[in-house]
Amino acid sequence: MHIHFLEPYKPQPSLVHEIDPRIKFVLTVAFILTTALTPPAAWPIYTLLLAVVWAVALLSELGLPFILKRSLIAFPFVLAAFPIIFTMEGPTLFNFNLGTWTISLSQPGLARFISIALKSWISVQAAIILAASTPFPELLQAMRAVKIPRLLVAIFGLMWRYLFVLADEALRLLRARSARSGCGDPSREKIGGSVVWRARVSGGMAGSLLLRGIERSDRIYNAMLARGYDGEVRAIPLPRVRISHWLILFIGLIILVILLALSYIIFA
Repeated sequence: MHIHFLEPYKPQPSLVHEIDPRIKFVLTVAFILTTALTPPAAWPIYTLLLAVVWAVALLSELGLPFILKRSLIAFPFVLAAFPIIFTMEGPTLFNFNLGTWTISLSQPGLARFISIALKSWISVQAAIILAASTPFPELLQAMRAVKIPRLLVAIFGLMWRYLFVLADEALRLLRARSARSGCGDPSREKIGGSVVWRARVSGGMAGSLLLRGIERSDRIYNAMLARGYDGEVRAIPLPRVRISHWLILFIGLIILVILLALSYIIFA
């Protein structure tokens, strides 16, 4: 069974899809580094960076709803920076008591947290555009072309492929559970026992999924070794980068350098 919902690539006849994957990879990494290095509370620069991402999203014909929906994955991780609101020193917005403790919400901490959230959200959107406009094998080739270590690229490739193995095994477990969970009374809204019973069953399924996934991955890896796998993915070499794509890379890097310089001149 093929698992389609894990595939991020979305083919479209757009200019962004046609750009050489090496150029897209370098520009995306440069954009994420520029966003990360931008000083906190540089709101106009964040707006310009977001405008750049949305402009590329429109050129890629992926659609803003597609990008925004997938970018929501960044927000649960941003919550790890939430305590910075209460730990940074500076002017206090308000205080509140929690038992015997007095907790202060500082203005610099709030600005730093919002900055981290915005920068993470913008960076994730850039990564989504890269993944949605570039087939994964070409993305691996682009990583090797820019001299990323072979072992690291191999880990990326195997991790991605084994996600599909785990998803396929999970679907088999769910199908087996459905086949063994018949209900004689169709009017019943819930099938099964209590919450504790459901948690125990789910835990057993998770353990079974882990064991089956490990066994299947061993079989796949042994099959790869039998076919001559040595850590390097063999593929048809990418064509030479066209002059127009070099020009896109040059213009993109110049724009990012200007935005980063402005952010430090005005807000640092």
